[in-house]
Amino acid sequence: MMTYRTRGTCSSEIQFDVKDNKVTDVRFIGGCSGNTQGVARLIEGMDVDEAIRRLDGIHCGPRPTSCPDQLARALKQYKAQA
Repeated sequence: MMTYRTRGTCSSEIQFDVKDNKVTDVRFIGGCSGNTQGVARLIEGMDVDEAIRRLDGIHCGPRPTSCPDQLARALKQYKAQA
């Protein structure tokens, strides 16, 4: 299980696993519950690179990041360490 401390969002942390280059078991700590649960379910089983492509750069209102963008950053960090 990977843990990523978020920055600039209402969620404080994202936990996830990667199995066979597929994102699994995504869980946001904090944030807008409905939105983060929706993102987690939509990403489940998605290829890591595809998830990054879809989520990277999404903003939340005037903020330069969002919970989906933070997940993309977490996945990029995972790839850099793998």
